[in-house]
Formats: sequence, structure tokens, C-alpha cells
Amino acid sequence: MGFEELQLQPDILKAVIRHGFVEPTAIQKKCIPEIKAGHDVVGQSLTGSGKTAAFGLPLLEKIHIGKGIQALILAPTRELANQVRDTLTIFASFTRIEITAIYGGIGINPQFDALKHAEVVVATPGRILDHISRKTIDLRNVKILVIDEADKMFEMGFIEDVREIINYLPAKRQTLLFSATISSSIHQLIKTYLKNPCSIKEQIHVDKTLLKQIYYDVRQHEKFSLLVYLLKNKTPGLAIAFCGTRREVDVLTKNLRMQNIHAMAVHGGLSQNRRSHAVDSLKKENIQVLVATDVAARGLDIKNISHIYNYDSPKNSDEYTHRIGRTARAGNSGEAVTLLSERDHENFRNVMTDRSLHIQKEQLPSFEILKFVREMHSGREGHFPRRNFGRNRSSSPMHGRYNTGSHQRSRFSRGFGHHGKNNEHSV
Repeated sequence: MGFEELQLQPDILKAVIRHGFVEPTAIQKKCIPEIKAGHDVVGQSLTGSGKTAAFGLPLLEKIHIGKGIQALILAPTRELANQVRDTLTIFASFTRIEITAIYGGIGINPQFDALKHAEVVVATPGRILDHISRKTIDLRNVKILVIDEADKMFEMGFIEDVREIINYLPAKRQTLLFSATISSSIHQLIKTYLKNPCSIKEQIHVDKTLLKQIYYDVRQHEKFSLLVYLLKNKTPGLAIAFCGTRREVDVLTKNLRMQNIHAMAVHGGLSQNRRSHAVDSLKKENIQVLVATDVAARGLDIKNISHIYNYDSPKNSDEYTHRIGRTARAGNSGEAVTLLSERDHENFRNVMTDRSLHIQKEQLPSFEILKFVREMHSGREGHFPRRNFGRNRSSSPMHGRYNTGSHQRSRFSRGFGHHGKNNEHSV
């Protein structure tokens, strides 16, 4: 089944074909006809399923130029808002539809003019409420509302903001909700705000022939050294390393750079410009490792990811599946690697309650124990000294346990150290 069979409008179909989309994904095949018919839809899908096109293509067909804001898409993070905006802009490239992304972390004044001309707005809830309070956004003509990543909205505490925003929208509208999981709280949201919705569930099943899932049992003070070894010796393509906290992301990123690994951080504590720069750098392969929290990386669509590293174990199987869904796409192979230390055991047990996951234990390779600097003091973020290591608990009496000598160190001089631009001071 090709996109032609979905009976898209000529200008939309032309853009889809021009940009290399050949066959719709499963959720697109199911959602697009229902949305075109005007039905409310609940779509359950994971990262990589193509849900943005599933709601975006029929949404664009319902827009009339010059009639004000007619579609509002709510996203939990700035990255996702930008990504959805960029995708819709591609699909609308042969139309005159104005699409804008509205979110916090940047100046609000330039958004005033953008909102005056927009027909489609992609936004985070907090910034929309800012504009509502300032009376700088007119939502009276909205006929389509999309709530994207609803489960993450709940997790981040945005759902009351979403409810408040809905109160400002016309009662007569089409509402679309997408979520990876459908909890009882989301069921209540659906019951309250959607009218006889069509429920479409399209999970992404891991292709065991393409995605290798493994874990290593490693002591906490050796975890960083193992990651460096794997990045430099076992990772031929781009990688994302997931950490549990913003602080862990920052510290890991800086330590990776000290090993001449080109890495950048993405988390909610960084400015939008820095977050966007980091994601763009990975897409352009100017760096090879993105270190991220789950929230900041939610919804990111980056091609050619060969490895996902769980530096900290995800809390449950849903979180694990979201992470690993970013590799082994479009027929390419990939590897999901979890580095399991003592503090990760409880979370990993929660992951393994999902019997559909097949994660194999891998034998530890020989690797050199490296210093891991927990406290770093610098004049500005992203600029840090390469000296003054001091005493570090990571340099434990176990130092050298996996020391493989000068031959191993000579291999460390290759690989990531000279790939692309030096972005050491960019984040």
C-alpha cells in the first residue's frame, strides 16, 4: 500500500513523495483515514512508528490559509515541539500553511508576530498558558487538538496545564491523543475530552534479527571505563547514552570528552539553543555520542543510531523500549547495551518483568580502568580543566583489574578522537 491509496491532497502527496516517503507505516495506514473522516482518535505507538505523519498529514489537509490558528499540537518537550514542527513543514512545503513552534527557554517577543500569522501551532503547555495570560494567542478558530506523548505529559506534571488549555478551545473540535502507554489517568482524560474515539494500537516489536540486546554486570567504579572501551572499540556508528539525572549527564559528558570522545549533553537544564545544537551535531555526525536524559530525548528522531547505551538502567520496560526504539530502524542492525552496577539492580528487575524482552548477559571484556572525575569546577559550562583530578573514589584499590597494558592503550588512540569537528566547548 502506497501513500497514493490514502487519497491525500495533491500538494501534500507531492511533498511526501518528494522527500522519499514510499510506503506508510502501520499506524499511518490506520490513523490517516480515521482522521480524514473527522473522528477523534487515540493512537498508541512507540518511538519510530511514524505517528507525526499519522496525525500531521490529514491535519494539514484541513487547514485553510488566512483563517487563523486552526490546529494546536501540544508536546511535552521543546525538542519534540521542534521536531514535529520541522516534520510538518516538510509535508506542507508545497502549500502556504504557516507552522510555528512555541516553547519556553527562549524569548517570548518573537513569538508574538509568529502567532499572528500561524495556522498550525506546535507548543509546550507552559508557554501556551503564558500567551493565553498575555492575550497574545487567539484559539477561537482551533478545530483540531493533538495531545502528543500523553504519558510523558503526566510524568512531567503538565496534565493540569493541558486541561486548562482545553478550557480555552472551542467545544466543537476534533481531538487526537497519542501515547506510548495508556494508563488509567489517560483513560480518564480520554473519557473527559474525546468523543467516541477510534482506538488504534500499533506497538513496535523489536526485530531480534536486527537488534542485539545485552547487559554487562560491572562494578560502579568501573562502569565509565567499560563505556569508554565499548565506544572506542565496539561502536562503529552514532550512539546515545542514557543517564538517570541531569547531573549524571553533565558529568558523564565531560569525562567522555576528557577521553577524546566527541560527546554532547541534552537535558532540560540546558538552554534550547544548546539542546538543539547538540541534537543537530549528532544528526550531522559532528559528534558521535549524545548523552541524554529520557525526558530530553523523548521523541527525538535521529537516523543511523547504531548503539543505545543505558549508562543508568531505565526504571521499567516501557522506558527501556522507548530507549532502544531509536536503533535498528529501516532494516539496519543495532545494539542496545545496559551497564548494570549494584545501584541499577532494582530498576533492571522491573525491566525484566516484561517477558517479551530477551536481554542476554555478556562477558566483560578486558579494559583499562580510567579516572572518573565526579566534581569538576570551571569558569563556565562546557569549559573545564584537564588537570587537578585529585583523589577520586573511582580510582579504587581495584585500579588495574582490567588493565590490558600498552597494546590496549594504543587502540584507544584511534576511533572517536578525530571524528568531525571539535565541539569541546559547545555545551
